[in-house]
Amino acid sequence: MPSMLGVVAKQLKSHPALIPLFIFIGGGATMSMMYLARLALKNPDVSWDRKNNPEPWNNLQPDHQYKLFTVNMDYSKMKKDRPDF
Repeated sequence: MPSMLGVVAKQLKSHPALIPLFIFIGGGATMSMMYLARLALKNPDVSWDRKNNPEPWNNLQPDHQYKLFTVNMDYSKMKKDRPDF
């Protein structure tokens, strides 16, 4: 039984037009996994340590940027709009 890598390599050698397809599908899968990892590690809505920091969103400063992309938003000039708990 041939290995899956050998079968893919054989197909790519016989059909070189599939190479860009593999590159873009692999790149898209890699970028989506990196974005999911960023959401899991950087988003204040996710709490990994419930004992020491059960509500991490309360410890963020008003000028903390946690979004990946913002349009026309200057976080350094934002005022505090929530009460202290």
